[in-house]
Amino acid sequence: MSIRLKLLLSYAAMLLIPLVMMMITAVLLVVVFRGDFQSIRDQLHTGVGLFENQNVEHTFKDLKRTSEKNPSILAEATYLADVDQELQLNNSKLVVRKNNTFVYVSPTLQGTNILQQLPAFKHPGHPEREDAKRYGKELLEVNSFDFYDSEQQPGSVFIVTKVNPIVNFTQKFFPALFITLLIILILTHSLLTYFVSRSIIQPLQKLKNAMKRIQSGDLEFQVQITSKDEIGQLSIAFEQMRQQLHESIQTQIQYEENRKELISNISHDIRTPLTAIRGYVDGLGDGIADTPDKQRKYIEIISSKAEEMDHLIDELFLYSKLDLKRVPFLFEIVDFGSFLGDWSEELDFELGKQGVHYKSEIALERQIQVSIDRDKIRRVFSNIMDNCLKYMNKTEKRITLQARTTGSHVVIEIADNGAGVNAEALPHIFDRFYRADPSRNSNNGGSGLGLAISKQMIEGHGGTIEAKSVKGEGTCLTINLPLRRHKDGEHL
Repeated sequence: MSIRLKLLLSYAAMLLIPLVMMMITAVLLVVVFRGDFQSIRDQLHTGVGLFENQNVEHTFKDLKRTSEKNPSILAEATYLADVDQELQLNNSKLVVRKNNTFVYVSPTLQGTNILQQLPAFKHPGHPEREDAKRYGKELLEVNSFDFYDSEQQPGSVFIVTKVNPIVNFTQKFFPALFITLLIILILTHSLLTYFVSRSIIQPLQKLKNAMKRIQSGDLEFQVQITSKDEIGQLSIAFEQMRQQLHESIQTQIQYEENRKELISNISHDIRTPLTAIRGYVDGLGDGIADTPDKQRKYIEIISSKAEEMDHLIDELFLYSKLDLKRVPFLFEIVDFGSFLGDWSEELDFELGKQGVHYKSEIALERQIQVSIDRDKIRRVFSNIMDNCLKYMNKTEKRITLQARTTGSHVVIEIADNGAGVNAEALPHIFDRFYRADPSRNSNNGGSGLGLAISKQMIEGHGGTIEAKSVKGEGTCLTINLPLRRHKDGEHL
């Protein structure tokens, strides 16, 4: 069963049950106040309203029967006074008129202008029931009938009843009010059913259409959220799912493009030394190297190019494993100041042999401990130094190393006075195989993976690596590594 049908059935039940209960209640009220169904049917046939006062109605009928059987008694003041007293208990008064002369007037009506407004004689047995109307400041209802006395003189009996305006309005307009109430009830439930069902069905229909678009592979849309109820929350969750799915597919597409680019770059970088090897091998085979010195030189070049290929493959293999997080990190807690000092001394010796002015400022307190993989951190420093030396184009070569603590991190800055990097290329220097100056990279060699590998390793330590550079002035690489903490949460 659909949600729409369930809603329609539930609202139909909510409408029909109150209607049935209202009708049963109305019937029971009428029976309680007016007697059984037979008396109600009799009153309807005689034209008497269901809401008339029963005692007054009985008195009216008794007087009418008396006028038919013994009209002379209607001239007796004692009898009429007793009837009037009984009527006054129900807020009614008696007036009897014979031959245009009032033979009895209820004391409370004497001297009022009501008597002049009473209807004239018409014919015997004629009952007349006037609607309530105002006589001065009072709202009165006059019921009357005409008769002939024993001398065939015309007479009329009037029962004047004071009516409450609210009761009169209710009696007069009860059918209209009841029908209006039914119409309002039906319209209210119908409109509620329509709007509530629409507020539920339409969002669900939109979600259904969105699901069909996703099934067809279309993710370039947005689910419109029009409410904050449960369906609105469902729409939010659906939209988040669509966004995540879209991002996942975009990431997959990007991975595929990166894979194609990687294959292209590998092919290019391997083809260069391979072409050189084939050229020198062909030279040996064709006898171009006709002396032992030339042959030895050719063989050395072939060996160098083979080592270059081997290094490139090793770098690529390492980067791939880092990218797939398949390289294990052998972390250990080290005194980072001592570790960095030892490496700095070795670096000073090596750079001195190459004519590079090296300066270090290691402002680290003793026992500054960091959790690192020694070999991988050394690999990072070596890659950075290789890049510094590779693109050093100044006569006076300078490299500086600075280390300090900042908050919860150790900060290492390595700067050179080399060629620098263009501002456009700077954000991409950690991308694999990226070449801001392809011709320069080709001349200087290199796999194009050194800084990409360094970034992967630093991130594996929970740190960051950034670069700043000014073209023609030099480059500065900044590494942030988290400090080792005590159990109480303070840094060592």
